[in-house]
Order: sequence, then C-alpha cells, then structure tokens
Amino acid sequence: MQRESQTRFWLMMGVIAIGLLYLLSPVLTPFLFATLLAYLGDPLIDRLEARKIPRSWAVALVFGVILFGLLLLLLFLIPMLTHQFKGLIQRLPGHIDWFQTHVLPWLQTHLGVEPESLSLRSLQTKLVALAQNIGDVAGSVLESFQASSTALFTWLADLILVPVVTFYLLRDWDLLVAKVRELLPRRIEPVVSHLARESDEVIGAFLRGQVIVMAALGVIYSVGLAVIGLDFSLLIGMLAGLVSFVPYLGLITGIVVASIAALMQFHSVLSLIPVMIVFGLGQLISDFFLTPKLVGDRIGLHPVAVLFAVLAGGHLFGFFGILLALPVAAVIAVLLHHAHDEYLKSVFYTD
Repeated sequence: MQRESQTRFWLMMGVIAIGLLYLLSPVLTPFLFATLLAYLGDPLIDRLEARKIPRSWAVALVFGVILFGLLLLLLFLIPMLTHQFKGLIQRLPGHIDWFQTHVLPWLQTHLGVEPESLSLRSLQTKLVALAQNIGDVAGSVLESFQASSTALFTWLADLILVPVVTFYLLRDWDLLVAKVRELLPRRIEPVVSHLARESDEVIGAFLRGQVIVMAALGVIYSVGLAVIGLDFSLLIGMLAGLVSFVPYLGLITGIVVASIAALMQFHSVLSLIPVMIVFGLGQLISDFFLTPKLVGDRIGLHPVAVLFAVLAGGHLFGFFGILLALPVAAVIAVLLHHAHDEYLKSVFYTD
C-alpha cells in the first residue's frame, strides 16, 4: 500500500514537472542551448583539468579562445559572406536574363518545355527591387526591434544569459552529473548509468567530430571553388559544408548550386568539369580521411536511417527537429541495442 502511494506521488510530481516545463518552454531555450554547449565542451575542460589546470581557469581559458575565434569570424568571414551575398543579389537579374535568352529556347527546342512554365521575369523584378533596397532591410529590422522594446530586451538577455549559464554549467558539470546519479533509484542506477555512458560516447563523439568535418568541408569546397575562379565560392562552399551533417546532402547541394553558378558565370557546359572535380576531391577527403579519423562509425546508423531521422525530425519539429534528429536517433539506437541484448537473455527467446 505504501509503495502504491509513493508511486502515485512520484507520478503526480512527474506530471507537474512536465507541465511546468511546458509552461516555461519560452524561457528554457537559452538554458537548453547553454546545456548543449556545456556538454560539448566538458571533455576539453576535463583534459585541461587533467593537466593540473584548475577547472575554473580551464573554463575561462576555453571561453577566451572561443571569444577570440568569434572576433576573427566577425572581422573576416562575416563581411566576406555579406559582400558575396550582396553581389549575388545584384547579379541575379542579369543571370536570369541570360537564362531567359539562351537556356529557355534550348529547353523549348530539345525538351519541349514551354517558356511560360519557367518564366522568371517576376522574380527578376523582385530581385532588382531587393538589390536597390538592400540597405533598407537592415533598417526595417532595426526599426522593428526599436518598436518592440520587449523583444529587444529578450534578445539581449538571451545573448548575455547563454555564455553566463554555459560558464557555470561547465565549471560544475561533473558535480551536477554526480548529483543526478545519486538521485537515481538504486535498483535502476547501474542500468541507467550504463546506458547514459553509451549514449554519451555515441552522441558526444559524433557531434564533436561532425562539427569539425562540416567546417573542414566548408573550407575545402570554398578554397577549391575559388581556385577554379567561381564567384561566390565562399558562400557556396560554406553552404555545402553546413548541410553536410546529412550524408551526401552537402555534396548534392554543393554540386547543384555550384553548377548553376558556373553555367551562369562561364556560359559553358565544360565549366561543370572543374566543379565536379572540386566536390569529388572534397568527398574523397571526407570519406577516407576526415570522417574515419574524426567521426568513425560513432552513431551506428545506416545512411538510410540517418536520412529518415532527419526528415522525420524536420516534419515533426521543424528546424530544431532537424538539428536534434541525429542525437535522438543515436540514443534510440543505444536503447534498441540494450533491448535486443535483454531479449536474447530472456526466457521468451531461450525457450
């Protein structure tokens, strides 16, 4: 009887906790983001701590390096990307005009495509207006911020809150993990701790390795496209690197976008050959060096399963679902592996 009353009590507390989390969900976003950053940074802090550096100093050192990297990003990479994006917007009307003049007649003659079905005149008009008023966009965004002081305050508060919370979580991460482990019921603590360690090994290694692979591919693609003389090489290369967390999505996206850009710029089918070489070499480096060294088979999922997880996450929860799809799929894979082992040891299987 006492056990049943305790069970009801904890079930009720669980329901209340879930309800509070739902009500506070708008406020939880910076805390969740800070928790993710602390989780990703904890192994580096542990390594520095193993070298006799106090944990607080190690966290401060890592924060200093990150801030220096962000400063370099703001000073060099962001202005270059902004310049290329503005150039792309300004040149698109001319490229669209060339497409209408040269490509559409060829498509109509050889493939029977009706010009009206691919008419881009309305898009061209909008792009011209956008190029002429590119500066007004930033002004309108600033005005909207000024009109809504609450939104501006919330944005600034989140911007300050994330690094502060990340600092304290990183400093006390090991203590927090130990406290959570102490609170687990003794009967299930060994199993939960084992599954948590397996999930941590899979997710942590995959995420940290994949971030490095994405950045490396972005650099490889950008440099390669710049070498062959393609405009907007940085923009296209970084885009391809950014979406490469899904197997071959970065390769396909990069080839399609870079091929269109090459045709628009050089007006020759032969210009596609160096584009294919750049992305082919990038994929070879990724498959035979970067991924085996940095990621390996950490996540333990077939590429088709990875693709399904990303599509399902995007369908259910939008952009954040896409970001969380692979970590969640990795945890599910660990749980299924554990369930499989338990099934093989069960009476139902052995009998």
